[in-house]
Amino acid sequence: MDHLNPDRLHVNIIDGANADGPITPRTYTLTHSDMTGDLFLTISQRYNYSQFSGFYTRLMRDEVLAQWDVNEEVSLHVHCHVSGGLVFGGPKMRLRIFKYSLPMVLEAFCYGDRVLFSLHPELATGKILVHFRARQKKFNKDEAWGVLDDYKVT
Repeated sequence: MDHLNPDRLHVNIIDGANADGPITPRTYTLTHSDMTGDLFLTISQRYNYSQFSGFYTRLMRDEVLAQWDVNEEVSLHVHCHVSGGLVFGGPKMRLRIFKYSLPMVLEAFCYGDRVLFSLHPELATGKILVHFRARQKKFNKDEAWGVLDDYKVT
């Protein structure tokens, strides 16, 4: 697994979200550049669909989306589109890539939203539930990935 390089993370907080809240609704939209390796994280009250609506990103479909749920217990729901775009890889290969990259993705969420986590330390112990979505049933699954405290950038 590659670890997050904070210098390559570009954070944009928009649409009613602020560094200090609200916790809900609060979403994360993460994309990356294959050319530069830079990561682009948008924190908002709704997913930033325009961030992955371009031709290239629609072909690749390698964005990661996440949102907080604080109904019964605090949890972060992370969504990965395993069925893929039109260009790169089948679901088995894409699932392997997502699982390899997911720790760095979670580090990006922790680092990019570190002000919120410092003000609300209870979020650091919230469960992470990853939803891998695919048209093929065997790749369409949900997995527990620990808590955000496991992914703090030191």
